Amino acid sequence: MKISVDLTLSPLQDDYEIHVINFIKSLRDSKFTVLENPLSTQIFGEYDELMPYLNSQIKTAFEKQKICVLTMKVVKTDRSNYEPDF
Repeated sequence: MKISVDLTLSPLQDDYEIHVINFIKSLRDSKFTVLENPLSTQIFGEYDELMPYLNSQIKTAFEKQKICVLTMKVVKTDRSNYEPDF
């Protein structure tokens, strides 16, 4: 089953920027389709492959920070080719 995942990593510390950059770079280095915008990062793929990958990447990001919030939305479809029609 294809899914789309919207992620926002919010480290609650002064050096937050490097943690966000490193997290996004780790997602870019994956085999999955990754799209970015100023507010979040989206990643797309098969559920059974993507979720274990995200689990490991989130754990790694959390281990490198004192306090961090991750907001995640999961949609059961591949929305990587979405273009507004209005």
